[in-house]
Amino acid sequence: MNFVFISPNFPYTYYRFCERLKNNGINVMGIGDCPYEELLGELKNSLTEYYKVNSLENYGEVYNAVKFFTEKYGKIDWLESNNEYWLEQDSKLRYDFQITSGIQFNDIKNWKQKSLMKKIYEGAKIKTARQYEVSTFENAKTVLNSETQYPVIIKPDIGVGSNNTWKIENENELKEFFNKKSDIKYVMEDFIEGEIYSYDAIINSKSIPIFESMTNWGKSIADIVNKGFDLSYYVDKSIDEKLKESGRKTVKAFNVKSRFVHLEFFKLTKPHKNVGNTGDFAALEVNMRPAGGYTADMMNFAHATDVYKIWADMILKDETDIKCKEDKFCIYASRKDEHNYVFSHEEILQKYGEKIVMMERMPELMHETMGCFMYTACFDTKEEAFEFRDYVIKKTF
Repeated sequence: MNFVFISPNFPYTYYRFCERLKNNGINVMGIGDCPYEELLGELKNSLTEYYKVNSLENYGEVYNAVKFFTEKYGKIDWLESNNEYWLEQDSKLRYDFQITSGIQFNDIKNWKQKSLMKKIYEGAKIKTARQYEVSTFENAKTVLNSETQYPVIIKPDIGVGSNNTWKIENENELKEFFNKKSDIKYVMEDFIEGEIYSYDAIINSKSIPIFESMTNWGKSIADIVNKGFDLSYYVDKSIDEKLKESGRKTVKAFNVKSRFVHLEFFKLTKPHKNVGNTGDFAALEVNMRPAGGYTADMMNFAHATDVYKIWADMILKDETDIKCKEDKFCIYASRKDEHNYVFSHEEILQKYGEKIVMMERMPELMHETMGCFMYTACFDTKEEAFEFRDYVIKKTF
């Protein structure tokens, strides 16, 4: 089996996807813009060959790389990046090289365009916030007077993560948004008071999950970016049955096959007349790739498992014999350079050193969302995990 992995070096832990594929006897080739000599040794050892392009944004260059591999190794069976930014380009490469595994180019819009996602949710009777297409201040004001009320969320119809997402609380903020908005299509949604959870799963070709997990993200990434908050979130040792039901229903509605998915939901902390009651889960959006950052590694710690191997097993044989268990709460707490914190790095290590499983300065590209420096630790109880979080992010003011 020939597998082409796009950008296998970012984030750096993605070498584990390639490593597990190779261990399963799969021929793995990489395409990226990182010089070969700068790749991790583990990644180099996992790849049969690596093709460097000047820019992954240049479709012609990436196309030529896949063509080179096809001519040298034969037909490509799989092509993936496991990265939301490259999903559309992945699908176009599959189309051009007749790779039948993975999402196809004609279907990708349902996974990238929020207005189309909303129609699929509604068609499957999955609870979700109501959405309105708005193009002008007057149009949005009319909707607010007749259909909904402040606060509302406005975001790009097509976008990665929470970039350019706004919470609008009054008419002045609405006017300000339209005065400076970029020239792209936006949608407006009812604001839901709740915590963000994700259903993270590895799905086989029959749309059946062979691994499932739950992550509590707390604050929205939009607030992390726009208000400068510190990111802290945790992978739960277990999964709420209501979330599992909603996640599986969403997988079926979107006809997901042979993918690692990250499906986002609100868990309502206050009833909403258009959505549901306190404790209900309401769909936010689908992300047809693993959760960001090092969340896959956190799943491994929380469930004493190997999600990279489970994914590679799905690729090879559509199933896995790896068992998971309810083991630990794995929590991530980050800091930003612009804040002053009560406790020093040395004090954190002295108090929690034996519990910390990962810590590092994050790549600059991730500073706004994932923080500048992160600590990840495992605990038996949620209370211990929250004490650790509060210790790490406690500020001097």
